[in-house]
Amino acid sequence: MTVALLGFPWDASSSHARGPGLAPAVIRAVLFSPSSTPYSLGGADMREVITAQEFAVLPEDAAKARAEIEARVTAALEGGRRPLSLGGDHSVTFPILRAIAAHYGPVNVLHIDAHPDLYEDYEGDRYSHASPFARALEEGLIANLVQVGIRSSSPEQVALSQKHGGVMLGADEVDAIPYEKLEGPLYVSVDLDGLDPAFAPGVSHPEAGGLSTREVLAIIKRLP
Repeated sequence: MTVALLGFPWDASSSHARGPGLAPAVIRAVLFSPSSTPYSLGGADMREVITAQEFAVLPEDAAKARAEIEARVTAALEGGRRPLSLGGDHSVTFPILRAIAAHYGPVNVLHIDAHPDLYEDYEGDRYSHASPFARALEEGLIANLVQVGIRSSSPEQVALSQKHGGVMLGADEVDAIPYEKLEGPLYVSVDLDGLDPAFAPGVSHPEAGGLSTREVLAIIKRLP
């Protein structure tokens, strides 16, 4: 199966610094720049793996933007491609998960982040960057939720995770990741603030004591 690289330049649901909406275009430019090699360590040619690229121009209305995101992920899946989505603030995750769960049924989720993003609502917005996994659990989109790198949470979010049998681990608990819960259809969500600010200083909500890039890559390589 090949990959569709999807860009969702949306950050209107961020509660602090703006700028994630600029990220998809910048990441693509760096990814395909002359200074980057297209080959993986195993010899795979990224130019052959990524067979489609779609970078959306999203409507300003949040509900319409979510619908557009869901439609584009659905189209990628129906075309036989795995979606690799670039945000954008973390609110884009909910419509992505809706499309994936519609295709596969409830999926396992590995979520790397400094925050669990399980608020019922944040500043009155039920679809904010701080709430995508609350909405996904509410709709039954997730089979198992494993969150890694968490360094800032709240009793409300911990309780919701426990209610749904979720696993919430700090950045110092990577050895406790239950990989057996991630077998089968899997969605991986990486918020850059899951990394320590030494590796990603420009995020909206930095939290000290995070993961290194090496640790994140090691986690991904161990996935079933």
